[in-house]
Amino acid sequence: MARRIDPQGKRPPLPTRAQILAFVAETPGATGKREIAKAFGLKGADKIGLKAILREIEDEGGLERQRGGFRKGGSLPDVVVADIVSRDRDGDLVARPAQWEGEGEPPKIVVELPRAGRQGNRPAPGIGDRALIRVAPDGEAPGRYTGRVIKVIGKNRAEIVGIFRAGRDGGRILPVDKKSQGKEIAIPPGEEGEARDGDLVNVAVERETRFGLPRGRVRERLGALGSEKAVSLIALHVHNIPHVFPAAVLAEADEAKRATKRGREDWREAPLVTIDPPDAKDHDDAVMAQADPDPGNEGGFLVTVAIADVAAYVRPGSALDREALLRGNSVYFPDRVVPMLPARISNDLCSLRQGEDRPAIAVRMVIGADGVKRAHTFHRVLMRSHAKLAYAQAQAAIDGRPDETSGPILESALRPLYAAYEAMKRARDVRGPLSLDLPERKVLLTPDGGVDRVIVPERLEAHRLIEEFMIQANVAAAETLEKANSPLIYRVHDEPALEKMRALSEVLASIGIKIVKAGALKASLFNRILAQVAESEHAIFVNEVVLRSQAQAVYAAQNLGHFGLNLRRYAHFTSPIRRYADLIVHRALVRACGLGKDGLPDDTTPGMLDAVSEQISGAERRAMAAERETIDRLIAGYLADRVGATFEGRISGVTRAGLFVKLAETGADGFVPAATIGADFYRHDETLHALVGDRTGETFRLGDPVEVRLVEAAAVAGALRFEILSEGRSRSGGARRPGATKPGKAKFGAKPKFEKAKSAQSRPGRASAKPPASDGDGSRRHRGSRR
Repeated sequence: MARRIDPQGKRPPLPTRAQILAFVAETPGATGKREIAKAFGLKGADKIGLKAILREIEDEGGLERQRGGFRKGGSLPDVVVADIVSRDRDGDLVARPAQWEGEGEPPKIVVELPRAGRQGNRPAPGIGDRALIRVAPDGEAPGRYTGRVIKVIGKNRAEIVGIFRAGRDGGRILPVDKKSQGKEIAIPPGEEGEARDGDLVNVAVERETRFGLPRGRVRERLGALGSEKAVSLIALHVHNIPHVFPAAVLAEADEAKRATKRGREDWREAPLVTIDPPDAKDHDDAVMAQADPDPGNEGGFLVTVAIADVAAYVRPGSALDREALLRGNSVYFPDRVVPMLPARISNDLCSLRQGEDRPAIAVRMVIGADGVKRAHTFHRVLMRSHAKLAYAQAQAAIDGRPDETSGPILESALRPLYAAYEAMKRARDVRGPLSLDLPERKVLLTPDGGVDRVIVPERLEAHRLIEEFMIQANVAAAETLEKANSPLIYRVHDEPALEKMRALSEVLASIGIKIVKAGALKASLFNRILAQVAESEHAIFVNEVVLRSQAQAVYAAQNLGHFGLNLRRYAHFTSPIRRYADLIVHRALVRACGLGKDGLPDDTTPGMLDAVSEQISGAERRAMAAERETIDRLIAGYLADRVGATFEGRISGVTRAGLFVKLAETGADGFVPAATIGADFYRHDETLHALVGDRTGETFRLGDPVEVRLVEAAAVAGALRFEILSEGRSRSGGARRPGATKPGKAKFGAKPKFEKAKSAQSRPGRASAKPPASDGDGSRRHRGSRR
């Protein structure tokens, strides 16, 4: 790129973002600020402006800082440490970078082996090796790289988790990863370790030959799959989730002394109550409301949210603290909970049990008659819960069906809570948070750990009441800490990226909806679109594509606001038992409000909290993946004896390789390989989120209702493979009825006509790949935990 130096000697204008990104992309290796300034002829004060532009691009992910300067965001450096993980269909080795900080899956590197005679005496690289690789973008496949091995630097010691099957010649490993289905690993005699048939094990891949199975060695026996909690055991080890507390952590928890009234306000007579799911083991929040006696706030309320004072027991730098940071959050499986803190802390000392004294940090909020929060104060208190209620129990009392627990507190506690919520609901509606309508399913288990049934829990006003109270408490925490200039961890949710908005506009245009954007992008824009299609055939489709357009909420030491909730500042304060971010916010409030000497250490900096934010955001993503995969495995096992049965569902994802279908009955996701769809060649239309037949124009689009037959269920991998029975939309866009059987599909398992359309996913044993992960932030499993 030519330098932008004016021949007249005039000061050149600052480069645009596009020009900077183009220059960095065209320059080999990392490019520093000095090189960029020189290329555009910038001197003196102009370098300050350049620095600001670079910081903005970096914050947006367009550039990534590394040693020596910047490189284009989401790309690999020229030389990378990578693990060789598999071979592709052409026999070439495939590697993945050992460290990947970009969005989505790490890029694929096709390893080019040296020509004959060029290798010397060095061993050829193989699967399981970790190598230093020089990479370059593959011009024919965006996002993919080619690479040459500079040096093999050892074996990839990352865990390969699988099921051991004993045999006369040692045994074999069946990998639990969906993508590795059908790729067995041979275990030679003597390399089985302590593994017995059916055990879950860790395996090191030791050697791969040109012919035959790769060979491995059992490194560790993880557990027996016959146990009651076997399915979540797989997820724990696949995702390296810490689930056994070290002895020092348990000892510290056991030695903790109960907090007393010293240094606290006595709130034990305040009518605080807990409202939780019926199976909750810990209770970390309590609520109360009353009419505001202040004549200046006629019709207003005083709303109090009291949160368990975990900071009183988990001190910075302690063994408990280090383990909590490592875990990041509690992980919830249908068959178990992996807590962030030991039971002595989470289920005893910090659980707000009915009738027992417990320490808490409380926020008292002044709510106007219009539902808007006018003021708030934080207090460190000793409280006593006056009732333990389930959501349905509280709702039934308000609806005229009180029981022996809710009846005595109906007038004194419950009616004031609901009256305050009615006011706050009006303010919420004016604020206009994103309102997606995507039902959440819950898996109920039998006593032996199998699936009993899958339900969609009813969404009650009691759920919304607690959620809104918690949101306002979180806002109050962020406001107080900002005002005190205290470092904190925010919960941030950025607005959708420009590229995703363009894609969404194209998708909506295909069904006759035009995005009318005036001023700044707000959640209300999406709500208008959702309301427009609420009663139409497009409702589910539009909800799905709007969800896919959203950014993912994360933790950060810098405030970006929360787009989905339409809030300028937001921090997680309400669940320190199960989220490390909330514990940091509690400590910050203790210090900022002068509530004790066990607050955030004085030397805490935003940079330190940046590192913590990155770590716990990763832990959250890890937990979400583990929870999702565990449910997939449970339901795949549940459906294993129904192979050949037909089901109603909807298309939940579209890729070049095929369709993902979500079953209406269970919410399970399965895969339909494109090669098996019918007598046509189907191409992926990214704009329409659809597969479209070349010859017929037959279209299968995201959100379409379909009928499918279950062809394969791989319980260990949590993978389902379907055959589609319904016809797609006609070329004109009209939808045929879901039950209409496709021509040529009456015969079960009929061979597809177009062999060239086959992908890896259509091979036997490759039941399914992971469906496209939504990058929204809408989980409401408990207290709006992922908002």
